[in-house]
Amino acid sequence: MDARDPEAPGGRALRDAAENLFQELQEHFQALTATLNLRMEEMGNRIEDLQKNVSDLMVQAGIENSIKQQMLKT
Repeated sequence: MDARDPEAPGGRALRDAAENLFQELQEHFQALTATLNLRMEEMGNRIEDLQKNVSDLMVQAGIENSIKQQMLKT
């Protein structure tokens, strides 16, 4: 009799163990995916904040108007 046969002694136990392991791996993968998505969203927010801060600093330094004027000349 083949040990992988569900009717073989230990076959059901092996199948159950494999299913439990697969379920556990799936849960870990879902948790990692959720964490990754959250971190990517946080990173996107930080990039947006950085862009706004750089833009504000350029306005304060008067650089933005200079760049716009140079673009209009070309």
